[in-house]
Amino acid sequence: GQAAADHPLLGAMVELPHSDGLVFTSRLSLKAQPWLADHRVGGVVLVPGTGLLELAVRAGDEAGCGVLEELVTEAPLVVPEHGGIRVQVAVGGPDETGSRTVEIYSRREDAPGDGAAWTRHATATLTIAPTAPQQGFDFTAWPPPGASVVEPAGLQAELAERGYEYGPAFQGVRAVWRRGDEVFAEVALPEEHREEAGRFCVHPALLEAVLNVPSVGAVEAEGDGVRQPLDWNGVVLHAVGASALRVRLLSAGPDTVALDAADETGGPVLSAQSLTLRALTAEQLASSADPSAARSLYVLDWTETPPAQDAAPEPTWVPVSTAEDVTVLAGTEGVPPVAVMEAVGGDGEAAALDLASRVLAVVQAWLITDGLAESRLVVATRGAVPAGDGVVTDPAGSAVWGLVRAAQAENPDRIVLVDADPASADAATAVVAALARVDEPQIAVRGTVLFVPRLARATGDLLPDTPSEIGAHGTVLVTGGTGSLGALAARHLVTRYGVRHLILASRRGPDAEGAEELAAELTALGAAVEITACDVSDRGQAEALLAKVPEEHPLRGVVHTAGVLDAGVIGTVTPERLARVFAPKVDAVRHLDELTRSLALDVFVVYSSVSAVFMGAGSGSYAAANAYLDGLMAQRRAAGLPGLSLAWGLWEQTDGMAANTDDLVRSRMNRRGGLQAMPLTEGMELFHSALRATQSLLVPAKLDLRGVRAEAAAGGEIPHMLRGLVRPGRQTARAASTQDGELLRRLAGLQAADREKALIDLVRAQAASVLGHDGPDGVRADTAFRETGFDSLTSVELRNRLRAATGLQLPATLVFDYPNPRALARHLHTELFPDGGTAAQDVDEDRLRRVLASLPLDRFRAAGLMDALVKLAALDDGAPAVGVLDDPDEERAVAELDVDDLVQLALGDN
Repeated sequence: GQAAADHPLLGAMVELPHSDGLVFTSRLSLKAQPWLADHRVGGVVLVPGTGLLELAVRAGDEAGCGVLEELVTEAPLVVPEHGGIRVQVAVGGPDETGSRTVEIYSRREDAPGDGAAWTRHATATLTIAPTAPQQGFDFTAWPPPGASVVEPAGLQAELAERGYEYGPAFQGVRAVWRRGDEVFAEVALPEEHREEAGRFCVHPALLEAVLNVPSVGAVEAEGDGVRQPLDWNGVVLHAVGASALRVRLLSAGPDTVALDAADETGGPVLSAQSLTLRALTAEQLASSADPSAARSLYVLDWTETPPAQDAAPEPTWVPVSTAEDVTVLAGTEGVPPVAVMEAVGGDGEAAALDLASRVLAVVQAWLITDGLAESRLVVATRGAVPAGDGVVTDPAGSAVWGLVRAAQAENPDRIVLVDADPASADAATAVVAALARVDEPQIAVRGTVLFVPRLARATGDLLPDTPSEIGAHGTVLVTGGTGSLGALAARHLVTRYGVRHLILASRRGPDAEGAEELAAELTALGAAVEITACDVSDRGQAEALLAKVPEEHPLRGVVHTAGVLDAGVIGTVTPERLARVFAPKVDAVRHLDELTRSLALDVFVVYSSVSAVFMGAGSGSYAAANAYLDGLMAQRRAAGLPGLSLAWGLWEQTDGMAANTDDLVRSRMNRRGGLQAMPLTEGMELFHSALRATQSLLVPAKLDLRGVRAEAAAGGEIPHMLRGLVRPGRQTARAASTQDGELLRRLAGLQAADREKALIDLVRAQAASVLGHDGPDGVRADTAFRETGFDSLTSVELRNRLRAATGLQLPATLVFDYPNPRALARHLHTELFPDGGTAAQDVDEDRLRRVLASLPLDRFRAAGLMDALVKLAALDDGAPAVGVLDDPDEERAVAELDVDDLVQLALGDN
């Protein structure tokens, strides 16, 4: 019969009658075991190697085998983002010595068919007694005598650089010591996991933390890849349920350690004669995650978000609709914290362009007008994004989202996008109410539920295992068909789908470079090809183009690849530039949509851009045009028509639009969003996978998020759109809070000349980072920013970095007003220290309190300030500014205060 296994990772146990063996079954998922989400390695959620050990040891305990003689890991066990995996632990019958074998298998729940293969992840051998008596380490003398302290600070940042994205459950290292070849550590589970620890032999998160101790585990690895446990030998469990451990690790060779662990009283918990680590490559991890899915295919997931527990009261607000309204608002006394612009489009031909132009004017005015830095502009659309039911009712509003997303990327914390429920009677009120409930830059309101956008991997039910069909005897129209991406799509349609009738339309048609060779190539592959000149943004020309489709080969598919790039920060965009970019995107696709709605199409695919989703800084007009396509395809899907928008990332190509993306832009996209250039063949594989999708918008993009994770672990900001892929851990929040005021504190203790030098170093370092340099050597103090490669976009990014570092409000034209690092540093010095010696009077008083409270008491004593601070803290209102404490009890009370309380008293915070 079947019995409960009574273990968090094992559901049931079955005894096998013929072999005296056992089989444990289980289901693992992020919903059932949410702590597993804290163990992301190389971008995927892995059951830690210590989790496989836990399964084998628990199986051995049930089988009466007290020693795990050996466990060898064969393949990583990946937990999918959605759904779950089936796990089986098979324990063989005993041999003549009583030893047993263990095998650990898994199979994804969404694997096709009942006969899908199981993957073996580990094999193990269990024995009844240790092969040799083991002398345990004595943990009673603790900390270990003669050992030197190893500082674990920065551990999470080092791990993140190597691809380990550990959440709070796995950040258990509390203290580390070293003595020769021995390393000692204290590790503990967070409070919320301690009760559950009693159900494990040893909680995997607790034991995994041991492997990340500095000088032992992942941070010591050399070369590529991340390191995971490969081979355990001689593992003996002495006690179960520990929530904290004292650990001794002894080097036993390259990549190998011996391990002893005890509880907080020194009682033995677990020992291992040896543990060997091995490197896993990104390719191994990705193929384990889902070998059948396209690894670089993402969806825009509108995630329901709970309201903040300490929700703020609804802010006061005023409506604005024009740039003049913004100017008037800035001139009034007591500017409210929120201004709301309602941005709802109509049904006319120019609805999207007109609406985007109106929003552009207001956004530009908001960003350049003085007096609004402490207020936020809320751009409120209605039915512009497919949150909730997936329906878009206003594609013109979708264009606004692309435009404003670009403005947000260039100007953090100045603008908020909120999409109101199409059924809402009072959109503005609902929008303002949403601001009080969540702190997000992009929100959708549907009824009483709030949604936020997050990029997520397209796997499982989003990519059903049903092949896409395009009628081989029908005609497929490819617009932009003679361009590099259009030609690539045409070849793919012929070779992969067997399409035999193609119309390739472009502005120059057969006169386009390479058109003749392309036609010959496709003809040789067996396709009938017509290359024609057509401006599809002209409705009359679009109608004439569709009239060319022969009746015997009716139109079965549309693939729109045409477009025009337009680069420039939001302040440089004009209605004319919007119109130029909208023509081949918005106008052309709207015409094709309207003219083909009555036709039985198999596919209607448009090429959009990742800039419409995120990373749109410097491409506001292009992002707006592509976001319109995203919205229109959602509208088509909701109407039961085919519609798929592919928001492509960067392409690896030397001609066409992608070739105009320079190295600096690519470097910035890689650093801020992990975007890398995608090989053409890989892009077409993603095209093939995307045609199976159940959603209207997919993001085919090659992302390497290691840099984003490392920045997050070091306290940096994670783009909101990536927070479903890169999760900030507990260490991130701590790092951010301790850095506040660091620059001001450091500068305040320097002479004026040294302050200026420190600010020059700051400017050079931040400029080098913006330009993608490894260090500041490439940016000289007296070299003009223009000569080092700065443009309007990189200037904005430098402004944002310096604003975050100094707390100053700085204009976007900073590097043009102060043309080199030295001049800019002098300006910062003047702003921070207007009288040349003391900090500006408008510096945040709370920040000053935190700076003073962060100093150890010894620093006050060494500077001769301790007595003065004590006297200052003990004064009553009206008392003289000098003197001593007359009351001995008061003197003792003040002496017992910690530095935080002392500073609060000194500053009058009673």
